[in-house]
Amino acid sequence: MARPKKNKHPRLRNGFGSIRYLGKNRTNPYAVLAPTKAVDNIGRTKYDKPIAYVPDWMSGMSVLLMWHAGTWEEGKDITKMLPDDNISQADINKIVDNILNRFSLKLSNQSKGITFSELYEEYYKYKYEQTKRVFSSASKNSTKVAYKNCSVLHNRTFTELRHNDLQSVVDACTLKHASKELIVSLIKQMYAYADVIELIDKDYSKHLKINTADDDEQGIPFTNDDIKLFWKDMNNEVAEMLIIMIYTGFRINEYKTMNVDLENMILTGGSKTKAGKNRQVPIHSAIIGLVDKRIKRDEHILKISSSIFRIRLKRYLESKGIEYHTPHDCRHTFAKLCDEYNVNENDKKRMLGHAFQDVTNSVYGHRDIESLRKEIEKIKLL
Repeated sequence: MARPKKNKHPRLRNGFGSIRYLGKNRTNPYAVLAPTKAVDNIGRTKYDKPIAYVPDWMSGMSVLLMWHAGTWEEGKDITKMLPDDNISQADINKIVDNILNRFSLKLSNQSKGITFSELYEEYYKYKYEQTKRVFSSASKNSTKVAYKNCSVLHNRTFTELRHNDLQSVVDACTLKHASKELIVSLIKQMYAYADVIELIDKDYSKHLKINTADDDEQGIPFTNDDIKLFWKDMNNEVAEMLIIMIYTGFRINEYKTMNVDLENMILTGGSKTKAGKNRQVPIHSAIIGLVDKRIKRDEHILKISSSIFRIRLKRYLESKGIEYHTPHDCRHTFAKLCDEYNVNENDKKRMLGHAFQDVTNSVYGHRDIESLRKEIEKIKLL
């Protein structure tokens, strides 16, 4: 004879809280968890410790109702706000469903009224405080600066914002390209968070773009004497990294996620633009030993964060009596070496990830890796 099915308790709405059965042989086998907006790394609700332990589900429901009404106090006696357990399951479902439907409507209206600033505060805690990951001060400051540059949106209701509202903030920014990139990144991440907490039905940040030319391709290349000095100082990890960057042309942050194929001597990576992403650059034969050394030692070409490398770079250059350079100046140095050793101009653009303005090169100008290798090998060891 089949066992009778146990009555299931009604499913609680998102944002209402949770009542969990902990198993038998407990005086109070149900744990009552207050609602939270915290989520784990795969988007599941992450609750704090229970606010109460109760003998049955109905008592747990009463605790949550008192919690939402602001009358719950830890350790107080539980006064059931619902009928006794001898009521039929169908009637319980109807009563609880009615309560939850009213609550859901109230919660939905409250959430939809949240401003850009209010959502930013929640997002900031979610990203930087409700995680075990350690972020640098530079990362946190970049987020704060990007938020400050969105001041026109601060008091706007988030769910009422549309693409044109967001795009106008990017277009109106008079700061450098990098600052606009931070604004776009922040807005996209806030929309991703809003999706996690089920605040939005559509992502209006999806098609945001920066309508000005990238101005970060300005800088001062290292001199040939500087490069010779770095080659002589190969026991120093900063000098190692400088040489690798000078002979490859990637941006500093692109080395963190780069795919290194030592067997075929190819680096694959890139960011920022369509032309720059997932581009392949041959590893110059002069630096293959350095790349192999760093991979075996650190498992990455660049193990530390770019901000820490910048600090070490500043100290290193000061110790050698060389004027200050940014890591990006290695990219300019690569471009300079390409020009000095007559590397094909279009191949130089391909390796740097620069976009082509003409249709012919943009659409049909693909080059195989061995053709690029012949060009990069024109650059001689200094």
